[in-house]
Amino acid sequence: MIFQGVTRRVARLHYEAYLEMASEQIEQIARAAMSSHTLLGVSVEHRIGDVALGEPSVLVAVSSAHRDEAFTGAREIIDRVKTQAAIWKREHQAEGPGKWLAGSEVRP
Repeated sequence: MIFQGVTRRVARLHYEAYLEMASEQIEQIARAAMSSHTLLGVSVEHRIGDVALGEPSVLVAVSSAHRDEAFTGAREIIDRVKTQAAIWKREHQAEGPGKWLAGSEVRP
């Protein structure tokens, strides 16, 4: 099962991340889902930088013996990556500096 999160409703998204931390967090999320949903394999990739309208920001691929486990595992992975990984998102309309989404402000 493959889930592809695509930019929609805005001209582009901009992602920033604490790469070392985000990579480790995503790996832990994937391992936990693999174990709790008896998945056979998991792969997660998240883009950093600008992502234009219609382009994918994140990809979650899982394999399992049964589709229910694949769907449930993939949903858990994407939900946790969006809320727990050290990745921040700023929305941009056609013009202007954009706005950080609530909970996504990058602080010095």
